[in-house]
Amino acid sequence: MKLLLDENISYRVLKIIMADFPRSSHVSDESGLREDSAIFLFAKQNQFSIVTYDEDFLELQTMKGFPPKVIWLRFGNSNNLRVANKLLDNRQKIKYFILDPKKGTIEIY
Repeated sequence: MKLLLDENISYRVLKIIMADFPRSSHVSDESGLREDSAIFLFAKQNQFSIVTYDEDFLELQTMKGFPPKVIWLRFGNSNNLRVANKLLDNRQKIKYFILDPKKGTIEIY
């Protein structure tokens, strides 16, 4: 389960979740990823699921389909520990979502 954390999520979250989501990354660790469309394409080409607060990725997915899958955080901007805990608390749900070929988006509240 490779997650790509969007720029609106701190890179510090990655350190907390890495044991449960190995090979995940943050967009700041990948060179040249500034625009949503570039992030979307990178995620698709490298088999990442995008974790974001940004609704723009859902619009891209509506136009271009999936993959990549989008994990849309719906609980508002929060501190790093809360974001990490939400992902960890939902790891089984996220795992089944990623494995389901019929689903492109999951919302985490």
